[in-house]
Amino acid sequence: MKLEGKTALITGASRNIGRAIALAFAAEGADLVLNTRANGDELDAVAGACRKAGVRVVRALADVADATAVDTMVTRALAELGAIDVLVCNAAIRPHKPVTETSVDDWHRVMAVNLHSAFYLARAVVPGMKERRRGSIIALGGRSAITGRPNTAAVTAAKSGLLGFVRALAAELGPFGIRANMVVPGLIDTERRYAEWYPEFRQTPPGDPAQLKDIPLRRLGRPDDIAEACVFLASDASSYVTGDTIRVMGGRIIG
Repeated sequence: MKLEGKTALITGASRNIGRAIALAFAAEGADLVLNTRANGDELDAVAGACRKAGVRVVRALADVADATAVDTMVTRALAELGAIDVLVCNAAIRPHKPVTETSVDDWHRVMAVNLHSAFYLARAVVPGMKERRRGSIIALGGRSAITGRPNTAAVTAAKSGLLGFVRALAAELGPFGIRANMVVPGLIDTERRYAEWYPEFRQTPPGDPAQLKDIPLRRLGRPDDIAEACVFLASDASSYVTGDTIRVMGGRIIG
């Protein structure tokens, strides 16, 4: 198994892409710390499914936008599992608002969840990775990490900053055997509970031919497509890959 002997912390693990990553990691033998902010019942279901694969699982309800909560979560995880070898920063919010309608609170909350959380998490897990001289940090980006779109100023700024953070970590931590990379999902077939985050789908829903015509592979991505890219980056198969991005976008953005 590709991840046997490794322990991974996955944020936003209760559903959609985070759930798929958790299940894929468990299938490859990784012990897991599974985090979500509030969806405890959903997280329990994911944790149960992962345990059936024979791996150890720590369930962690915590707001990763809170530095103290992150430190508490990581301390507990290390006490129960002994190490964190892989960090997957998946938690995110994606409100769509014109910049003039984005409140100061909106801006800071997006930055806290999408960007600051990765700093809090990395700061907490990197010391142990340095001691073991190995580790993989994986951040989930999106179109906002590589191109601008209307009404996404906060999200685009945060995800662009996240890409810069990944590159800086790769440069700083490479000498310690720690890698940092970003996975950039394209249009993925997921449950979208917050319709206000996706105004572009009100008239043209995901999977509509008008959406698919811009995707060379002519289909929506699946959460498993993203999970498999994360398995690669978490595994020793990617031991010479750092500071890079993997675009899992069906060719939607080429270049």
